[in-house]
Amino acid sequence: MINIKENEDLSKLNHSCAHLMAQAIKHLYPNALFWVGPVIAEGFYYDVDLGDITLTDEILDNISREMKKISKDGKRIVRHEISKEEALEMFKADPYKIDLIENLDKDAIISCYTQGDFTDLCRGPHVESVKECKYFKLLKFSGAYYKGDSKNKMLQRIYGICFRTEEELNAHLKELEEAKERDHRKLGKDLEIFMTNDLVGKGLPMYLPNGYIIWETLENYIKGKEKKLGYQHVLTPPLGSVELYKTSGHWEHYQENMFPKMEVDGEEFVLRPMNCPHHMMIYENSIHSYRDLPIRIGEIARDCRYEASGALKGIERVRSFCQNDAHLFVTPEQIESEFSSVVNLILEVYKELHITNYRFELSLRDKEDKVKYHPDDAMWDKAENMLRKVLDDLKIDYVEKIGEAAFYGPKLDVQVKPAVGNEYTLSTCQLDFCLPAKFNLTYVDADGVKKTPVVLHRAVFGSIDRFIAYYLEETKGVLPMWLAPVQINIIPVNLEYHLDYADKIYQKLKELDIRSSLDGRNEKLGYRMRESVMKKIPVTVIIGQKEVDEETISYRLYGTEETTTVTVNEFIKYVQDRINNKE
Repeated sequence: MINIKENEDLSKLNHSCAHLMAQAIKHLYPNALFWVGPVIAEGFYYDVDLGDITLTDEILDNISREMKKISKDGKRIVRHEISKEEALEMFKADPYKIDLIENLDKDAIISCYTQGDFTDLCRGPHVESVKECKYFKLLKFSGAYYKGDSKNKMLQRIYGICFRTEEELNAHLKELEEAKERDHRKLGKDLEIFMTNDLVGKGLPMYLPNGYIIWETLENYIKGKEKKLGYQHVLTPPLGSVELYKTSGHWEHYQENMFPKMEVDGEEFVLRPMNCPHHMMIYENSIHSYRDLPIRIGEIARDCRYEASGALKGIERVRSFCQNDAHLFVTPEQIESEFSSVVNLILEVYKELHITNYRFELSLRDKEDKVKYHPDDAMWDKAENMLRKVLDDLKIDYVEKIGEAAFYGPKLDVQVKPAVGNEYTLSTCQLDFCLPAKFNLTYVDADGVKKTPVVLHRAVFGSIDRFIAYYLEETKGVLPMWLAPVQINIIPVNLEYHLDYADKIYQKLKELDIRSSLDGRNEKLGYRMRESVMKKIPVTVIIGQKEVDEETISYRLYGTEETTTVTVNEFIKYVQDRINNKE
């Protein structure tokens, strides 16, 4: 989805359309006052004081009609430069504009723009004529505190979007509708996957039974993969001492993303933002020989990071989340093979879960930045070249991102492009020569000398929370059978005659750990069938008299109207094959 703010032409067009909207509002409501109307990634908005008038959809339609009428006049948009004194006089009836002007320097040259009978204080730039703003859509309205302060008056914020052509506008509106249908927050509510409650706290989602089934299935899936590769799983506490993070360097480099420290019994603690310091201590707990390495420590670990309230989004951006984390302690000679193994694991998981739209980014340090990065040029050069070699050997296309490395080493990020919205990082693998040294970690090498191991930090799912959000949006909530909370829904046509046989099928599926539900409610068949579709259940089984008499099963797949009748054993094999194949 296009970012209006990052497109110079569309940014200028949308800024001008915000002024067009303000002019239309002034025509309809002469006493209206205006605060600010900036361009945003999604288009534009304007904060308006309409006095006692409360916005409605009907009022929004009236404003749109007036905007179209003004745009047909084709008035030029003309820029003026005035002094602060002139500006104060010009906008003396608008306390919001006066507030803006009074905060400017005494000798400031202030610009404003006029279109017909409307003048607005603005820095610009703008298009030449209001005629260019005719392909727009007012999207929604909401409340917004003056200056964003809850102690101030509540204004009304109107959002809109503008494009150069009708075709571009319609395509964008279609994309917005698609995004609404795919939004994991809507799907999470409709499918009873997760909930949030401000009494619990912003950014602290809670998984409902359906959501926890998805969670647990993903956890078991990735742990099974890791165990086959020799990972050992651990459980560590979700907080640590401030000294732990001072030792690791996170207190110095990452503190702005951490929650405030708390003091208990004279000791300072903090909710942990990541798990590597804990895993360092687990490694340090034993003496290691080079023969023990690589040691692969994995954990589905609960972490907490401070996110601004405006950035929070469902389970995609949260303040408490679980990482599919692991730390691989290796000798320098094992770096390439272990890094290669991690990349292959990522590729295998993506293939099995049908993730296809992604790319690799190799994040490197900025050699000119002597503050952000661990000061060891030889270490950085060696690490970066090793990662390049692995990717080249695996014939993986990647782009290099200078200045995007972690403070302790280079990293590989896998950027996924979701069905809607901007791409983001899902999987990551980071090489670290720095942290093991900070914790004085060692192993005894073949020559009998103690040496410092190298650590690979890696997360295949990233956080399970974000992965679920991503997968819900990719599938529109139509999860593959292996991951669906309810895999089979059984509906007896007539409760008196068919319920017993339906229950027999239900119990058999239950014994085989096939997640099923039995809809024995006294409701019409059509109602129960529609509800099964609304819940996006992969398979709906219909049990009527024919199925009872012949001891068969009739079923429909989600999204189809076709009914298939098979024996019970054939049905079970079909379902198990789909589950085993991650379908």
